[in-house]
Amino acid sequence: MYGFLLTLLILDAFILAAAVLMQAGKGGGVAASFGGASSSATSLIGTRQAGDLLTQISWWGGGLFIGLAFVLQLMGSQRAGAARSILDDIASPTAAPTAPASGGSAPSSAVPLTPAPTTPTTPPNP
Repeated sequence: MYGFLLTLLILDAFILAAAVLMQAGKGGGVAASFGGASSSATSLIGTRQAGDLLTQISWWGGGLFIGLAFVLQLMGSQRAGAARSILDDIASPTAAPTAPASGGSAPSSAVPLTPAPTTPTTPPNP
């Protein structure tokens, strides 16, 4: 079912792209709806919306695309099972690194390899 809906989504995307690219330019674009061209016959805010075939295919194709994408997203989240974080995949930290082999050529590190003593020391009495 998932593969069938995904195939429909891809087919719809191609049909939608073709319908949008074959439409004649109306001029002005988005900027015209904020300017003085809102009274044209094909404007969304104007007197009427054009009802030609390519416009109808674009609207229906866009709606179908959004609907199929939403359904596929829901199916994908249910398919994955319980929600989990990517941080769950990180392995636990390994043991502290050991001292380098005695060769004398390795640089000495500034971080001690053994932990500092935890017992408090008392200062000597004068």
